[in-house]
Amino acid sequence: MTYADTIWLPPPAELTLDHDEVHVWRAALDLPDGDIARLARTLAPDELQRANRFYFPRDRSHFIVGRATLRLILGRYLRVAPEQIGFAYSAYGKPSLTAPDNQELYQFNLAHSAGMALYAMARTRAVGVDIERIRNDLDHQQIAARFFSPAEQAQLQVLPIEQHALAFFHCWTRKESYIKAHGVGLSMPLERFTVSLAPYQPAQLLHSDAPGEVSRWSLQELSPGAGYAAALTVEGSGWRLACWQWAP
Repeated sequence: MTYADTIWLPPPAELTLDHDEVHVWRAALDLPDGDIARLARTLAPDELQRANRFYFPRDRSHFIVGRATLRLILGRYLRVAPEQIGFAYSAYGKPSLTAPDNQELYQFNLAHSAGMALYAMARTRAVGVDIERIRNDLDHQQIAARFFSPAEQAQLQVLPIEQHALAFFHCWTRKESYIKAHGVGLSMPLERFTVSLAPYQPAQLLHSDAPGEVSRWSLQELSPGAGYAAALTVEGSGWRLACWQWAP
């Protein structure tokens, strides 16, 4: 599947997630105030406290919609009300399901940027997802020199200048989805592994200083919409991807 091939379909009424499947959901975060107030009622007290710490109202509403949508999506798989879902958090802040929900061994990850969110769902295999709004007002070379591996910096430098922004965000989202699948945040040095980034290359983990990593993970480019870049990292191979459009 290439960058232009991602098709976001309405989900089936009876939703199942097999062990060889990965589902990615796309959702808009800008909703009317009435919908936001309704969604806020599904959140746990700690989530509401986090929402209230945001200074800007738009950031606060995006957090509420994003977390409530996660609960609603998980509720469809688990067949429970969204407010009944419990979350635990790792030392790096990655959420997971608490018992008894975790008996289904659902793995998930979420990301959002500029009013759009993606949610990755799998059974028994780790997943990571990232989305970024493509920006042309950045010094891509300077940021790459700080965060990218030497091989990635070299890949970026040989591309035509008009491809730099897209290639930069290809690289960024692939690296972010990879470290999110590991669940260790930025404690994993970004320069210690290399991903593909050229617009004509499929998403791939090309090298890692850690043994066995290249064969352990699969990377997939996603197309969430014009002006965005996104990537999915999945543990293992031989899985099938389905992309669903969330409708509030």
